[in-house]
Amino acid sequence: MKNLIVKPAICFIMMASLSGVRAFAQKVTAVKDQPLFTSYTYRGEDAVYKENPLQAGEFYSPVLQGCYPDPSITRKGNDYYLVNSSFSMVPGVPIFHSNDLVNWKQIGHVLDRPSQLKVEKAGISAGIYAPDIKFNRHNNTFYMITTQIAGGIGNMVVKTQDPLKGWSDPIKLKFDGIDPSLFFDDDGKAYLLHNDAPDKGKTLYNGHRVIKMWEYDLEKDQVIEGTSRIIVDGGVDITQKPIWIEGPHLYKKNGKYYLMCAEGGTGGWHSEVIFVSDHPRGPFVPANNNPILTQRYFPKERANKVDWAGHADLVEGPDGKYYGVFLGVRPNDKNRVNTGRETFMLPVDWTGEFPVFENGLVPMKPKIKMPAGATNQVGTKGFLPNGNFSFVDNLTAEKLDFQWIGVRGARENFIKTSKEGLRINPYPVNIKATAPTSTLFRRQQHATFEAAVKLTYTPRSENDLAGIVCYQKESFNYVLGITKKGAAYYVLLERTENGKSTVVASEKIPLKGAVYLKVSARGDAYSFSYSFDGQQFNSLGGTVSGDILSTDIAGGFTGALIGLYATAANDAVVP
Repeated sequence: MKNLIVKPAICFIMMASLSGVRAFAQKVTAVKDQPLFTSYTYRGEDAVYKENPLQAGEFYSPVLQGCYPDPSITRKGNDYYLVNSSFSMVPGVPIFHSNDLVNWKQIGHVLDRPSQLKVEKAGISAGIYAPDIKFNRHNNTFYMITTQIAGGIGNMVVKTQDPLKGWSDPIKLKFDGIDPSLFFDDDGKAYLLHNDAPDKGKTLYNGHRVIKMWEYDLEKDQVIEGTSRIIVDGGVDITQKPIWIEGPHLYKKNGKYYLMCAEGGTGGWHSEVIFVSDHPRGPFVPANNNPILTQRYFPKERANKVDWAGHADLVEGPDGKYYGVFLGVRPNDKNRVNTGRETFMLPVDWTGEFPVFENGLVPMKPKIKMPAGATNQVGTKGFLPNGNFSFVDNLTAEKLDFQWIGVRGARENFIKTSKEGLRINPYPVNIKATAPTSTLFRRQQHATFEAAVKLTYTPRSENDLAGIVCYQKESFNYVLGITKKGAAYYVLLERTENGKSTVVASEKIPLKGAVYLKVSARGDAYSFSYSFDGQQFNSLGGTVSGDILSTDIAGGFTGALIGLYATAANDAVVP
């Protein structure tokens, strides 16, 4: 698959967004007859898991299914913490905890307050990019450093001594570029690395980037002026015009310093490469066996394809062996990417001078061996499910599962739960707005899935609509909803492609009680349906393409989301 993501767009988005935004008004007058959502069900049934059942001592990779890209991982004692990019999703930067690298619980989000996250007017693929999490044993502090392409923030760091107790407000950092990471040396000194443009006038080709390093002042939480230097120019071999060297991480092993970076852009040429030095500030020499991880050399039509592998981070496992987390995609039957960039894991062989991802240079398998002593408990005891799974959420909990999120605005601003279920107070904007919308989302986590919800709702006018959405971004989405025209009620399916909306189908319905709404997908083939009893479903619009829910068509960096939606500004007009 060709690289469909144009990295220079990041710089344009950043320049446009850093001018600042006006916060979306958080207080919206409560409307009468708010839609009531109950009994949300989800079931994933991908063939790859049916055909590859787990044996003793195995677990599935990806370890986080759906849109969980750009993973970074750190360790304190027996505790492992992992974070991901979240773009304009709110809260920002999901954070997960494990004691064995196999069983993971989401413990919250790093950026969970308005003072930390300013994405109210950001496009879905702006916001938070490539977070790096590190534990500094010298001051017993965790750091999360990232680029926030929104709200006039740019590169920033937050910190805490306990990830379970919340993180500080952002500290803005005084340097340009993206993908920052921190390194804490044995002597207590700190260094900051990041991707940047070459010095002015020295750009040699499109995609030419550099890795810069600064000394970092831990007391002031700032880079030290005058200490910047370029430690990698272009990539492994600049004569080959490598593109988008980025995502740098620095490690120390046996007295040497290892710099690991992504190279090739987040697409079909993505890879991970490694360099070594005797000093933390270089010079860094590339290994002669680069890349150490990639999926770019294999047939396009291979079975159970994993692609775009790269943007990795390493950690020593509980068994003393190294493991790497990285992003990858699993295209559907039309070779499109709907579930987004997911978090994969592989063991890493570091018995030689350089680390190498085990089986990271052959077509990837869906299963890997567990670290010695680990027991697979996924889907039980609060650990996240993995593989094929299903769940029911009655939407009555006072605090909803962390996997329910908003886009551009906090979910708490428009939802209220009770023993009846979940009510959404509709915003006077619809799903196509580049603004907070009254939509509660979860990530699509399988190529083959069903998601359904029970909706009790009486729209008062054509401006009112509530239902379920499949959302790649504001300009690419499907809406299955209940609305009104004249004195009659209708269920309709709307497709929005590149900002242009079309009502695919609509049907007049008797509205005497709850309506069940369902979306199903088998790869690229999506279907939408409704029911009055939750058993017998009526198709609306037949089979439609999921093309607009893919990165390939919609662009950007996110995967598809499934949302519970209400609006007081409906523009989906019944024919």
